[in-house]
Amino acid sequence: MEVLRPQLVKIGGRVYRKNPIQEQTYQHEEEDDDYYQGLMECAEEPCETYEVVQTPQGFRCTVKAPSLLYKHIVGKRGDTRKKLEVETKTSISIPKPGQEGEIVITGQHRSGVISARTRIDVLLLTFRRKQPFTHFLSFFLNEAEVQERFLKFQEEVLEKCSMDHGVDSSIFQNPKKLHLTIGMLVLLSEQEIQQTCEMLQQCKEEFIDDISGGKPLEVEMAGIEYMNDDPGMVDVLYAKVHMKDGSNRLQELVDRVLERFQASGLIVKEWNSVKLHATVMNTLFRKDPNAEGRYNLYTADGKYIFKERESFDGRNILKLFENFYFGTLKLNSIHISQRFTVDSFGNYASCGQIDFS
Repeated sequence: MEVLRPQLVKIGGRVYRKNPIQEQTYQHEEEDDDYYQGLMECAEEPCETYEVVQTPQGFRCTVKAPSLLYKHIVGKRGDTRKKLEVETKTSISIPKPGQEGEIVITGQHRSGVISARTRIDVLLLTFRRKQPFTHFLSFFLNEAEVQERFLKFQEEVLEKCSMDHGVDSSIFQNPKKLHLTIGMLVLLSEQEIQQTCEMLQQCKEEFIDDISGGKPLEVEMAGIEYMNDDPGMVDVLYAKVHMKDGSNRLQELVDRVLERFQASGLIVKEWNSVKLHATVMNTLFRKDPNAEGRYNLYTADGKYIFKERESFDGRNILKLFENFYFGTLKLNSIHISQRFTVDSFGNYASCGQIDFS
C-alpha cells in the first residue's frame, strides 16, 4: 500500500513522511447545489482590483478562461450560471463549447458585476486544480553519452541484482526520456501555452541570463538515491544532478523559475525548492511503460486512481552503484514538455523552449 511508501518532506533539517490522503469525489460534484454553495462561501468578499468598464447600459467585465472549463460555469442544465445571475443581478455570456473567447459579465450595478466575477474566478480556480497535469518544465538529460552510460547501468544492475525482489528490466526509465523536472503545469489552451512561453522568456531576461552567463550550464549526472525511507522497498530510484564546478547556480536557477511560475498561478505551490534528480527506475513502469511517477494518479476528468505498486529491494543496487557516473551534460534549454506525447526522437514533445546561448 502507498501508506507504507510515503513521500518524504524535509523541514527544518528533519525528514517527515507525507502520507497520502485519498479525497472522496463525486461523479457530478460540480453540479451539486451544496457544493456550489460551499464554493460561494469562499467568494463573499469581492475583489476590487478587477477592470470593470462603465457602459450606457451599466457595467461590464470580462473573464479569460479556457473553453474546457466553461461547463463548470454553466452547470447542469445551466443551473450554475442561473444561480450566479440571480444572486448577483447580472447577465453572464459564455462562449459555446469548443469555442475560445471571453466570459462577459454585464449588470446595472458595479458591485454585482464584481461579485459575479469573484465567484466565477473561485469556480475556475477550483476546477482547474482538479485537472490532470498536461505539461511540465524540464531540462532534457538524454545526450548520447548519458544514454549509453544509462544502458550500461541497466545492464550491470540486471547482471548483478536481478535476483533481488522486484528487480527486472520493466522498471527502468526509457533512456530517450531522461529529464529533470522543474515543475508541473496544467495548460488547457494554446493561449496558456503561449503565456507559459512568454513567462519563460521573462525569466530568461530578468535572471536566467545573469545566472547562466549566457552559456550552457555544465552538469554531472552521478550517484543514485531513492525517494522513500526504506531501501528494501523502493519505488523510485534516481540519479543525482549537480553543477560540475560545484556551484549552486543550477539550484538557484530552477528555484527562481519555480517561484516565478508559482507567483503567476501557472504552477500550484507545493514545494519551495526543486529536487534536482533524474528518475532511472520507477515501479509504475512495471505495468505501464508510459507512467509518469506520482503525477499519473488521476484520470482525464481529475478522479483519483489508486495504483498498487510492487516495490523492489534496492539495497544491493545502492551498495554497488552508489557513485555510478552517468556522464556530463551541457544544459542549454528549458522546455515546455507535453505529457504522454513524444517527438520523432522518442523524447517528450516540446511545445516551446528558451535557450541560454
